[in-house]
Amino acid sequence: MLRNYLKISLRNLWRNRKVSTISIVGLSIGLACGLVLFLLVSYMFSFDRYHAKADRTFWVVTDIRQENIVPTDATPRPMGDVLRQELPFVETAARLENVSRRIMAVPDGKGGFLTKFDESRNLCFTEPQYFDIFDTKWISGNPKTALAAPNTVVLSERYAQKYFGAANPMGKVLRFDNQTNLTVTGLIKNLPSNTKLRYDAFISYATLPTLMGEGSKQAMQDWTHVFTVCFVTLREGTPVARLLDAFPILRKKYLTTPEAKKLDFHAIPLPDLDHMPQYGGRTPKLILYALVIVGLFLVLAACINFINIATAHALKRAKEVGVRKAVGSSRWQLIGQFMVETTLVTLAAVALAIPLAYFCLPMLNSALSIMNTDISIGRLFQPDSLRWFVALIVGVILLAGLYPSLVLARFNPVAALRGRLTTQQVGGVFVRRGLIVTQFFITQLFIIGVLVMLAQVRHMQKADLGFRKEAILMVPVPAGNVLKQDVVRARMGQIAGVEAVSLGADPPAAYRRLPVPFTYDTHTQPEKFPMVVKVGDKNYVSVYGIKLVAGRNFRNNDTTNNEALVNETMVRELGLRSPGNVIGKRINLWGGDKTIVGVVRDFHLSGLPQHIPPATLLNYYRENQLASLKLDPASIPATLKAVEQTWNELYPEHVFKADFVDDLLSNFYMTEQILLGLAEVFSLIAVLIGCLGLYGLVAFMAEAKTKEIGVRKVLGATAAQLLWLFGREFSRLLLIGFALAAPLGWFLMNGWLQGYAYRINFSGWILAGTLLVASLITALTVGYESLKAARMNPAKSLQNE
Repeated sequence: MLRNYLKISLRNLWRNRKVSTISIVGLSIGLACGLVLFLLVSYMFSFDRYHAKADRTFWVVTDIRQENIVPTDATPRPMGDVLRQELPFVETAARLENVSRRIMAVPDGKGGFLTKFDESRNLCFTEPQYFDIFDTKWISGNPKTALAAPNTVVLSERYAQKYFGAANPMGKVLRFDNQTNLTVTGLIKNLPSNTKLRYDAFISYATLPTLMGEGSKQAMQDWTHVFTVCFVTLREGTPVARLLDAFPILRKKYLTTPEAKKLDFHAIPLPDLDHMPQYGGRTPKLILYALVIVGLFLVLAACINFINIATAHALKRAKEVGVRKAVGSSRWQLIGQFMVETTLVTLAAVALAIPLAYFCLPMLNSALSIMNTDISIGRLFQPDSLRWFVALIVGVILLAGLYPSLVLARFNPVAALRGRLTTQQVGGVFVRRGLIVTQFFITQLFIIGVLVMLAQVRHMQKADLGFRKEAILMVPVPAGNVLKQDVVRARMGQIAGVEAVSLGADPPAAYRRLPVPFTYDTHTQPEKFPMVVKVGDKNYVSVYGIKLVAGRNFRNNDTTNNEALVNETMVRELGLRSPGNVIGKRINLWGGDKTIVGVVRDFHLSGLPQHIPPATLLNYYRENQLASLKLDPASIPATLKAVEQTWNELYPEHVFKADFVDDLLSNFYMTEQILLGLAEVFSLIAVLIGCLGLYGLVAFMAEAKTKEIGVRKVLGATAAQLLWLFGREFSRLLLIGFALAAPLGWFLMNGWLQGYAYRINFSGWILAGTLLVASLITALTVGYESLKAARMNPAKSLQNE
């Protein structure tokens, strides 16, 4: 019986090649999109879940209680050691500190260096206990002792090859930041891409005090500031509630100063941290769930296509069903026959979807390159993924095939053989209209999302940030030496094409913006709100085009400068009516007094999602680590070469690196740009799936209405009237789909916009644009087959009547 079903199904699919092709292509596109999105979401949820102790390992984070809660992903330095020693239910704990803007050099043995490397992300300080918590494959070295002593480092394979080529790195020496030599004591396999802890060089935590120099002992026991990432693994069977209950006890015991008492500690499951934006997570669960829904919508749209085309095509198969019933076929046998056909179509679509997904994944990895993703089709064949995929295939077969099968199997054999079946009897008007409306709803919902996201991203890119961002080059410089800084300022300023030079800690908008407590004027207690501190010299305001609204700029760059500039938000938060009222007042921070000499116009200190906080600009040369060069836009290439040459002469022991401010700012909106790109691609696919379905449906409708069109033409109907015969039905359904998509789209996208302090308004043009785009797409899709049917010679269509 099954062999007979297969044989007949293959014959029917071949006989109706056009319909079969449209069904297979539509299903394959929907399945490929669902597959790609599943692999993406599955990959994002897999971060750091592969560790054997992941289910009982927690990331300890700190909230700083100011006027607002400021979440951080770090803890005071002593925390890890205290957790290990004082809590018996803690199996182990490990501390980690990131390294940025440092130089790693390979000595040549003659007092010089073979090569120098600028390392900004992949280095960290950590303890031997780190390897007790996180699964790591060791090639050489002992994980228990490799990082026990100061001045030791463990390298990954790729960094060992980067520094030493094919030579065995064990026992070799690296020079860290021109300060200390590190001996390689371990070699590990490269870490997988699905970890938030993607480090390639682990420097022993015991090295930190030697690098800090004087005051290191006090710094290592400081409970006031949060510098260190802390991981803790509980003993098996220990509930996390015990750890949470211990935090208040530790706070009472160790947090004795007013500043320390503002710290609250929390424990977050290790795999969850990457889904919490407030603690530096990059993939919020809400976005991942939204991607799952998008994938389901695309698969649903493809299934709707199949159902529409299958039920529309059912009238053609009425006599086949009538004959089968007349010779004794049962209803369930007919359902089995048609389900076999659906299964064949679905399996063909799956066979096409897998290679489609395979070729799309490299493009997806490239689009997500900032996150270093490595998503491969191989994840599909892992047990958990394979079970999900098989369930999806079965679901598609049932969803796409069951209803058309039931429709075909219930035909009255007498009516079918006499040719008296109506469209209502073949899945009729109500159900098919509902399916088409659903498809229009999905398509227009996608279009609304794309238009809103496109408008918001453009708004962020074109918004006035309150400072100049064009043609400003940022060159990192070693901090500390004020005399060398004066030389840098002078030498860089002499380069043709460099219009002005400023030294500071970072540009006006930067990722680093930790709040700093302070006291104002004669107050004895810190203000209820903290402020963000920016560091820059007297040229900083002019180079970045920041406007002064009251007072004056810094007068000089010498080491005795005790002046400060504040922004307008600071004035408002202090309750002052006029910017001039703050001039001459003093603020105390970092243990010293500063006199406010000027007020600058508000400028953004990060991207547009956040409100502008109170901020101050200090001329504090010890923090200067960035030269900002305002360049002549007409001579940038030549100027860049001269800047690099001059910098290499000034700092031969370091590696030259430079970035433009506008490039940095574009990274602030990388998440939005990635989401917009995904939305554009999947909206285009939703439109394509819809077009395939509409094309197949209107082609069949044109064939079914051949005689009706012929009669109408004989009776004098014009081509426009015949086109309206098709357009009237689809226009009505398009408007119903729009009426459903518009309020939901407004609700969802308006909620998304609430995450931005500075955002567009959801205006009527977005809805009007959505309806216009959907109408044009529908007209182009339906128009070709409709026009061909309207132009057909009536003598040909009525020749047998």
